[in-house]
Amino acid sequence: MRAAAPAVDAALIVIDVQNDFCPGGALAVAEGDAVVPAINAMMADFAAVVLTQDWHPADHASFAASHPGAAPFSVTEMPYGPQVLWPAHCVQGSPGAEFHPALDTDAADLILRKGFRPAIDSYSAFFENDRTTPTGLEAYLRSRGAARLVLAGLATDFCVAWSALDAARLGFAVTVRLPACRAIDMDGSLAAALDQMRAAGVALEG
Repeated sequence: MRAAAPAVDAALIVIDVQNDFCPGGALAVAEGDAVVPAINAMMADFAAVVLTQDWHPADHASFAASHPGAAPFSVTEMPYGPQVLWPAHCVQGSPGAEFHPALDTDAADLILRKGFRPAIDSYSAFFENDRTTPTGLEAYLRSRGAARLVLAGLATDFCVAWSALDAARLGFAVTVRLPACRAIDMDGSLAAALDQMRAAGVALEG
């Protein structure tokens, strides 16, 4: 029998460092692969490391291809609010859904898959985009004793920001390491996300 995982004070949450979000991927973030060395170097400083992984069915409702006539990056209304319609990406079991090959996945205590429910997207590591359906990450972190969270990964203005805002709302002390993140920056989304995080008390480093 394995010993129980030790309690920790701080956890590193690495958001969606997957092939489809890196150069050459279906939804590439500029310089997305540049975050990998910084994230790998950070891992040794944390007793708890969580990797999140976008994990969509091929017909996911957030894909433009699931809405005939809709253009990628257009916005539609879903029952839970506005939804950007993305190019198909991070499809379950596909090479694009795999972690970047240079990411040190062996250092992770937990790999959390999100976005697997066909009818709802999941930017945040903590909740689906309805902001109420939990992923289970909060309970895991509470059970480990982590009160402080450091976030890094892709993309700053979507999944990283939503995760940071939810973590702050849940009462965690949250830091985002900006040099270990990259943004999509669509129509001013990066500046808006940074403002929202600052207003929520998220510490922005770098």
